[in-house]
Amino acid sequence: MSSDVTKTGKVSRQSRSEFRLGLQQLIKNPLAAAGLVVILLFVLIAAFGPLLPVADPLKQHMNIRAATPSSAHFLGTDQLGRDVLARLIYATRASLLISGGAVLLALGLGVPLGLCAGYFGSWTDAVIMRFTDAILSFPAIILAIALVASLGTGIVNVMIAIGLVSMPVFARLVRASALLTKAEDYVLAARAIGVSNTRIMIRHILPSSIAPVTVQIGASFAVALIAEATLSFLGLGVQAPNPSWGMMLNDARDYLSDAPWLALFPSACISLAVLAVNFVGDGLRDALDPRYRDE
Repeated sequence: MSSDVTKTGKVSRQSRSEFRLGLQQLIKNPLAAAGLVVILLFVLIAAFGPLLPVADPLKQHMNIRAATPSSAHFLGTDQLGRDVLARLIYATRASLLISGGAVLLALGLGVPLGLCAGYFGSWTDAVIMRFTDAILSFPAIILAIALVASLGTGIVNVMIAIGLVSMPVFARLVRASALLTKAEDYVLAARAIGVSNTRIMIRHILPSSIAPVTVQIGASFAVALIAEATLSFLGLGVQAPNPSWGMMLNDARDYLSDAPWLALFPSACISLAVLAVNFVGDGLRDALDPRYRDE
């Protein structure tokens, strides 16, 4: 019994060591490292975009509508004469804010629900899993559209809709880890000496979920980026005149033959961001799996 109890004090430290080793391995992956650089660049643009010497993204110049890229406007202007580069920079903030907030909401809801379902089992597990099954029974984008239509348009509501749609994946991941970990000897020993259920879940069961949840964060973030762009394209996300990548694509629909760059640049931003996140997610999967780890 004493050796089992001693083991409980080492579990979280061992998990942190494994996580640090995984991050070191991640840096060695060239595609994952390139993805990290691209993500960092987007984050810096979102954070410091207003400080950059760019034009006002909302100011219209009707005399230079749909102008080609030039020294005055590096990426040209849109159908209302607004600077495309400035709008892309400001749209980066909206897209990352909504996607990041949605993933955080999915984490905040899914992890506790998954922990409770896996640890307590019985009717708690049945109720939580049937709730997630109900959400998963709908196509994700259709459910997100329905939620936004019910809640109303706007950044916060889009964030809530995407977060709720993404939540079941995290709940199921954490539940699976909890089902396996709660049968370990050190968890049984902790329960035998009277450790509270909350402490057991946080200190001994939750660390076992870190690796799969970390990988899923990347996948969910990529999905959230596409979902936000889709909702904004449909007019349910960021509202005019504020820019977003999806809205810029919607505005460019009628100008594909005359001004193709209006659709090219926001499409490139969406594709580059999703590709970078997927590269990092794949790198994390390999780095956190000992079978792929370099010795």
